[in-house]
Amino acid sequence: MTVLSSTRRYTPFATASLQGLLQYRSMFLISALTAASLAGVQVFLWRAVYAGSAGGLPGGYDLPQLTTYVLLAQVLGLMQANRVDEEVSGEVQRGDIAVSLLRPVSYPLTRFAAGLPVSLTNAALVAVPVVLAYALLMPLAKPSWIGAVMFGCSAALSLVIGFTVNLMVGLAGFVTTNTWGVRIVKDSVVAFFAGQVVPLALLPGPLAALARVLPFQGMVDSPLRLLLGRYDGTLDAVGILAVQILWAVVLSALSALAWNRAVRRVEVLGG
Repeated sequence: MTVLSSTRRYTPFATASLQGLLQYRSMFLISALTAASLAGVQVFLWRAVYAGSAGGLPGGYDLPQLTTYVLLAQVLGLMQANRVDEEVSGEVQRGDIAVSLLRPVSYPLTRFAAGLPVSLTNAALVAVPVVLAYALLMPLAKPSWIGAVMFGCSAALSLVIGFTVNLMVGLAGFVTTNTWGVRIVKDSVVAFFAGQVVPLALLPGPLAALARVLPFQGMVDSPLRLLLGRYDGTLDAVGILAVQILWAVVLSALSALAWNRAVRRVEVLGG
């Protein structure tokens, strides 16, 4: 089976997801207003904290760089909010997962195909207008074209990492009755150690060291370091992308393993 024919098998899932999104157009306006508000709180908070700082900002940032980091951190977080964890756990709780087991396709890949339009649509219809609006209000850092290209590649990898994390949290529904608490803890831990709440360069030494060995940095901090040129030469930039690729592969393998274990659990409980 060729890669093209294999990909076509998952196209209907992506199409159905996109059609479902477009039926609720008002949702994008609400999402845009919510994202703009959350980004505004973060941006103006950090700018107020470091306003008039004579000795320069911590972490080696200047004010436009810090503003850009904080703004785009919220944007990346929005793109990764694909609701895969909530939808998977809901299917498990309702028993709808049994239907998915009968389909001759990979369940994790169907969830990725369905979640990808959510991320891309949020980027196109919510994230881009929010960034443009803030660009008119305050100075942002201007990345180089190399930085923009590397950011695009890194952001794509961040979607894979975010998806696998959400998928494994959703699959926890096979073990727990309700994953609401697990999802709340996951959202808090990921947002902090990804750099969405505080840039990782501003964290104290031990916390920064811990964040660097966790996969979550590849969801926010890594793309923004590449965009803002906060790396030490070409080798360091390649290393950032290589670490993201490594975590994407490892987490994909772990999510596939978690799915296989979950299927066995269903077969045992179902007879």
